[in-house]
Amino acid sequence: MELSQQLLLAAKMQEPTDNLTHLVAGISNLDLIHQLATDDEKKAFWINIYNAFTQIILSRNPEKYKNRNDFFSTKQVIVAGKKLSMDDIEHGILRRSKTKWSLGFFNKLLISEFEKLNRLERFDYRIHFALNCGAKSCPPISFYKVNQIDHQLELAMKSYLSAEVNYNASNNILYIPVILSWYRGDFGGKKGIRNLLKKFSIIPANKNPVIKFKKYNWNLFLENYKSY
Repeated sequence: MELSQQLLLAAKMQEPTDNLTHLVAGISNLDLIHQLATDDEKKAFWINIYNAFTQIILSRNPEKYKNRNDFFSTKQVIVAGKKLSMDDIEHGILRRSKTKWSLGFFNKLLISEFEKLNRLERFDYRIHFALNCGAKSCPPISFYKVNQIDHQLELAMKSYLSAEVNYNASNNILYIPVILSWYRGDFGGKKGIRNLLKKFSIIPANKNPVIKFKKYNWNLFLENYKSY
């Protein structure tokens, strides 16, 4: 749905967004389900929506970021008449009803009907390299398109990991972003993380280094855009 791209573009250009957010809020849920029939369509729409609203909300009121738990858990985004939190979009819809604090190993027990109808059919861990929550350590924002999203997500993942992962060959220690620890179950645990980094030749195929996680920089950093 191009509406999500239009909203993100308006946020980037710092143009008025009220008309667009009104349109997003006014979509019927039936139309939303009909227009987002595939996982690629869902990923493109919901990633753009998440990133757009993060920019809009925090640009208007940066003070909200002082209490990040409240920022992520407060229902302040209206899509198809449903008031959602950033957590609802990330963990409910895009991560297919995963619990936030389970390291990616457990699903939620209580799931709303809206979430059941709109969440991905199959989870894609690459969304972690596309969502920008406003922090300095977040991956940059791109404009995701349905017909390009598989390629875009692959590039986003490779770009982020290549820039943020450090491998010390002399002592065989791997320093990686802590986001991979928070959701390690999404990646198949530490073994899955190593295999992912071997795929991109970030670490040698014959090495299994010790993993250490880098500290996350939560300083507010908006307007971090990049094209893939």
